[in-house]
Amino acid sequence: MTRFVNNVKTAVLLAAMFGLILLIGAQFGQRGLAIALILGGLGNIFAYFFSDKIALAAMRGEEVDERTAPDLIAMVRRLATNAGLPMPRVYICPQAAPNAFATGRNPRHAAVAVTRGALQLLTYDELEGVMAHELSHVKNRDTLISCVAATIAGAISYLGYMAFWFGGSSDREHGHPLVGLLMLILAPIAAALIQMAISRSREFVADADAARVAGTPMGLVSALRKLEATARRIPLQNEIPAQNHMFIVEPLTGHSLTKLFSTHPPTEERIARLLELA
Repeated sequence: MTRFVNNVKTAVLLAAMFGLILLIGAQFGQRGLAIALILGGLGNIFAYFFSDKIALAAMRGEEVDERTAPDLIAMVRRLATNAGLPMPRVYICPQAAPNAFATGRNPRHAAVAVTRGALQLLTYDELEGVMAHELSHVKNRDTLISCVAATIAGAISYLGYMAFWFGGSSDREHGHPLVGLLMLILAPIAAALIQMAISRSREFVADADAARVAGTPMGLVSALRKLEATARRIPLQNEIPAQNHMFIVEPLTGHSLTKLFSTHPPTEERIARLLELA
C-alpha cells in the first residue's frame, strides 16, 4: 500500500510539473505552448537515452568487472539476484568523498557506481546496504523518474527566462514586465520544490526496499551515519549540481540557502524509519 501511495504521489507531482510548463508556455500563445511541449518532449527523450552516460562521465566513473573488483562484483550480483534484477554495470569513481548512485533508463540498461572514498570508509555490511539501496532505485525506476523531473524543471527555468525577456507574452509591446519577472523568479522555484518532493519521497521507499534486499536494515543504517558525518568534512564536488538527487546522501552538505531545497530527506529521519523495520 505504501508503494502504491508513493507511486501515485510521484505521478501527481510529475503531472504538476508538466502542467506548470504548459501554463508558462501558454503565456506566449499557441507558439509558446508548442515550444514548451517540444522542449519537454525533446528533453525527456534525451534524458531517457543519455542520462546514464552524462552522470558517469561527470563523475569520471570507470567500469569494473570480476578481474578488477571481484568482491564488489560478487556483492552486486548477489543483491541484484535477491532483488530480481539483471546484473547492472558497476563503476568506481575516483572521488575521495564517500557516496554512491544509480543511473540508467531501465533495469536492463542500469549502472551502479560507488566512489573510492566509500569503498575505503564502509565495512562490507555497510557497503552492502548502500548497494542494495541503489539497486532498489533501479528496480523502482527512480533513475528514470528523477531525470525526467530534472529535465522538465530545466525546461521550466528556460521558459521563465523567456517570460522575463518577453514580459509573459509573445509580443514585447503587449507583455507586462511584472508578469515576466514573477515567472522568472517563481516558476523555477516551483519546479525545484516539486522535483525535491519527488526525490525525497522515493528515498524512503528505496531505503525500505534495500533492507529487504540486503536482509537487514542495520548495514544501511550504519552506512548512512558514516556517510552523513564524512560528507560534512569531505564534500563531493559534483560538476553537475542538478544530479545531486541521484546520490545516496546529498553531496552539498554545507549551510545552503535552506533545507527546503534539499534533494534528500533528513538522514536522521531515514535512519529512524529503518530502525522501525529492525
